[in-house]
Amino acid sequence: MSYKCISMVEAQAFIDNKATLVDIRDANSFSQASIPDAINVDNENVAEFIANADKTKPLIVYCYHGNSSKGAADYFCRQGFGEVFSLDGGFDVWRLNNER
Repeated sequence: MSYKCISMVEAQAFIDNKATLVDIRDANSFSQASIPDAINVDNENVAEFIANADKTKPLIVYCYHGNSSKGAADYFCRQGFGEVFSLDGGFDVWRLNNER
């Protein structure tokens, strides 16, 4: 099985239903702003995340602009996650849709 790219509109339904959100941006960017309830995953904690995650829940991966998240989404598919998505446009699109 492979990942799918989804828009922010499509992702919102999964987010509303408690999908697991993985932010692969650097820790400093994550600490400044992130999608609520997202988990910052990097090379240091990825093994722990995979060992403890519920692989049956939808997983949405995002980065800055939606490019790096594609590789990460593919990786998570290969680690046994059943339903994996890469957020088109990444955090930038989410931020633009949620600024008031």
